[in-house]
Amino acid sequence: MTASPQAPESPVVIGWKEYLALPELGIPRIKAKVDTGARSSALHVEGLTVLERHPDGTSEVAFDVPLGRREPIRRVRCTAHVLREARITDSSGDSEVRPVIVTEMRLGPVRKKVLLTLTDRAGMLFRILLGRKALEGDFVVDVSRKYLLLHAARPPVAALEAGR
Repeated sequence: MTASPQAPESPVVIGWKEYLALPELGIPRIKAKVDTGARSSALHVEGLTVLERHPDGTSEVAFDVPLGRREPIRRVRCTAHVLREARITDSSGDSEVRPVIVTEMRLGPVRKKVLLTLTDRAGMLFRILLGRKALEGDFVVDVSRKYLLLHAARPPVAALEAGR
């Protein structure tokens, strides 16, 4: 997937976990784990149902995305077009066939289309895992830091004190 014209010219430095948005799915903010060891990205979904199957092998699906582990009642009902299914093998060698969708991601100043697999990540700490294919060309990961874009949005303390 390619970045939109709103992407910066040089890569944006991000931490190993960041907040991002999936506006086409109606998700304004979700905590993501950035995982350069994973090729693909995965979104935790519940109640996945097929709404319609198309002759070309694609389909329309509906699903719920819980926005956080601590407040599972906060969720967004989503619909998406499934492009295909992919067999994904996790780090322990277990494989699973997952639906693959494409949607817009907003992470800091970058807006781009990304591929997401839909799966059950209920046992995981993060509702979304952002793999290296979604990162390539636009981001550099500093694995020793977290929430770099969140902190970058806040003015430094010295600037706040100077403005008194």
